[in-house]
Amino acid sequence: QVQLVESGGGLVQPGGSLRLSCTVSGMNFKLNTMGWYRQAPGKQRELVARITSGGSTNYADSVKGRFTISRDNAKNTVDLHMNSLKPEDTAVYYCNAKYVSRDLGWGQGTQVTVSS
Repeated sequence: QVQLVESGGGLVQPGGSLRLSCTVSGMNFKLNTMGWYRQAPGKQRELVARITSGGSTNYADSVKGRFTISRDNAKNTVDLHMNSLKPEDTAVYYCNAKYVSRDLGWGQGTQVTVSS
């Protein structure tokens, strides 16, 4: 059974940092592209960052230079390091796994709130 479990969300002031982590089980983690998505109230879910099985990364323009995605194939985890957070980064963040563009699973989501 595929499971993705996120952790690390919370409330942070503008300019602050958070690290989200996603632990994955039930799949051959190292073969999959892992991504972080987010959904703000009233908006569609959007891709924030993803990392391929080979370690290539890409980011949404809105987070380039501030967020970093990384993976640990030995621990079956994918992290999202978020720096210089802005109020517009407030959203529920979801972990996703894909294999050759096919969705394998989603996490339950973790809330990130950026507010003073």
